[in-house]
Amino acid sequence: MLFPTFAFGAFFVVVFVVNWLTRPHPTLWKPLMLGFSIFFYGWWSWRFVLLLAATIVINWVVGHFTAANLQGTGRDDARTARWWVRIGVVANLGILGVFKYWDFFAVELSNLLESVGISGTLPILEYTLPVGISFYTFQAMSYIIDVGRRNVREMAPMDFAVYLSFFPQLVAGPIVRASEMAPQLAARPDPRYVPAAEAFGLILNGLFKKVVISSFLASEIVDGVFADPGGHSGPEVVLAVYAYAVQIYADFSGYTDIAIGVALLLGFRFPQNFSAPYRALTLQDFWRRWHMTLSRWLRDYLYVPLGGNRGSRVATYRNLMLVMLLGGLWHGSTWNFVIWGGIHGVVLAVERLVRERRERHGLGPILPVGIGEAVRWLVTFHVVCLAWVFFRSESLSASVEMLGAIANFDNYAGTATPLVIAVTFGALAFQFMPQAWADQIREGFADLSWLAQGAAVGLALVAIDVLGPSGVAPFIYFQF
Repeated sequence: MLFPTFAFGAFFVVVFVVNWLTRPHPTLWKPLMLGFSIFFYGWWSWRFVLLLAATIVINWVVGHFTAANLQGTGRDDARTARWWVRIGVVANLGILGVFKYWDFFAVELSNLLESVGISGTLPILEYTLPVGISFYTFQAMSYIIDVGRRNVREMAPMDFAVYLSFFPQLVAGPIVRASEMAPQLAARPDPRYVPAAEAFGLILNGLFKKVVISSFLASEIVDGVFADPGGHSGPEVVLAVYAYAVQIYADFSGYTDIAIGVALLLGFRFPQNFSAPYRALTLQDFWRRWHMTLSRWLRDYLYVPLGGNRGSRVATYRNLMLVMLLGGLWHGSTWNFVIWGGIHGVVLAVERLVRERRERHGLGPILPVGIGEAVRWLVTFHVVCLAWVFFRSESLSASVEMLGAIANFDNYAGTATPLVIAVTFGALAFQFMPQAWADQIREGFADLSWLAQGAAVGLALVAIDVLGPSGVAPFIYFQF
């Protein structure tokens, strides 16, 4: 099983070639990086390279005319700039809607019309979902909105093309904003001064999470139980839900670690996307730790424009629900994702209501500090796990079957092996490791000689190859 060695080697070759070729010719860096990124995306399907190119052109043109009108001093100029931003947002949502949501809404609307006696159906397009479309569309929208808000300057065409197609995070994030990337693109990074030790550590950590942890749990318990919950006992079903919570974290944060590490080797620093989410004591805290770049995107470009918490309490709860429902739809066009977002929205609203009432009445903690924190963690973690059932299941009926199987104490299938239990709960316990320990490990690796670092990387790759199962499934977030 050579996946980690191949993936690591491919990324390293790209980084080496880009840095080696462009040192004597700095002006080649951006065209070469754009070419590698397009090739990387086209390796999956060249058909959608044109879609990515169209998104780049449309959004750069919109940003250009938005910025040009903002240079004027009249009201008409500002109004025109706002219209350009609206045109850009509508264009991006239109592209996303056609490729990701048309079939879902066409089927649901046709069913609704038939239920009231109106015949006829809307056409089903059955397009293949372009990989990464949700990520680069959100990045494109953040750019034109930030240009309209004067938070970022217009980017040069080549800079914008590299920004939107940058291969490390093109297909599954993190969602990097132009304000974070543009200054780094403007100053050509020196390949002689990159934090290589940190980068290699992130890449290896990401490979271990994906190849060993995520793939092991998927093959040993998650896939089998979610495919046939009725054929497993309740404790196995519960363990499978816990295991999926670990699997999706290891899978998605693993990709993020790899993306951030590869970008570091090229001289770019991406924002952090995960921070031990399963140690959160509230759902609000969970969203400050899980997929942080999406959380901030939804906050700054959806929640705040809707009014945030500046209106009445009812308006605030409405805004929370809308944001989480749309966040669920961002992940996929099924009712399961809507319910997943709805669970998070309801609990976030309830948390806010309880917190506001306690503050209004000056109430202190009900339980002793240690016990209270344990209870809050337990409740938060199980709310997240409940929502994961809908996120992972293929349909609403499958979700209901999965939840119903929890009460089944027969049909033990033997999936809850000691190793599965150890990996699941060991990974959850690892979330509580002090950050200082991780910093010491990283610093210790950085202090090693280049020869020792190379040996450590080689041994780590061999260990990942040995420990990982045969065959590795695609990253979960590739489908979004």
